[in-house]
Amino acid sequence: MAESTPHWAPIVVLLFLGTVFVTGVSLVVLLYGAARRSKRYAKIGGTAALTIVGCYLLLLCGVSLASSEKTLPPGGWKYFCELDCHIGYSVVGVQTTGVIGPAMKQESAHGQFVIVRLKVWFDEHTISRNRGDGPLTPNTRRIVLVDANRDTYLESSEAVAKLGRPNGDVGPLRQPLHPGQSFAKDLVFDVPRAAPGLRLLITEDDPETFLVIGHENSLLHRKIYLSLDSAPNIISQINSLESNR
Repeated sequence: MAESTPHWAPIVVLLFLGTVFVTGVSLVVLLYGAARRSKRYAKIGGTAALTIVGCYLLLLCGVSLASSEKTLPPGGWKYFCELDCHIGYSVVGVQTTGVIGPAMKQESAHGQFVIVRLKVWFDEHTISRNRGDGPLTPNTRRIVLVDANRDTYLESSEAVAKLGRPNGDVGPLRQPLHPGQSFAKDLVFDVPRAAPGLRLLITEDDPETFLVIGHENSLLHRKIYLSLDSAPNIISQINSLESNR
């Protein structure tokens, strides 16, 4: 199971850039008219700018209102569409614990630590014919846990620092990937023990995505979540890897 954001990335990005360009030209005409005290040019520029921006926002909100919230099961992929390729994210394991770290330097949770193993994959089946095998560095992501009450929980940097993973944690989430490459990253959240229905929300952290039509960050658009329910236990994954060596 897979979902992607935004759909038709090349088209909506070009539409966004085209709107910015034409609006900019309209504003130049408006300023020219104001400087020359020409009501005609000022009116043309101002009317064009307002019409273009209004139509774009109307289309953006219309697409957002037509969207629906999605929750992908463990193993399902959430894709972020670049212009010529896709980066996928999937929950492949979950573990809960009250403490993290070596015996003499343990970090205790205020509630409980939820450790989420996230797999990141540069899907080689989504690249354009002319792209080649060059590496891609994923854009900045914002990652939170969200419960059924819509409360959000940020990653615990203190717990991450104490987490020692011989298998699974391989460095920054934004490390470059070649087509077909993947890695797993362990994320740690400190959440109340009674927090119900936990889901992982990964979104782009670039401000311009708020104005891209069909992007989940855009105004009023519904989100795509990754469920933690029924995800494999991380400890059992590590034991399985070690037994197969």
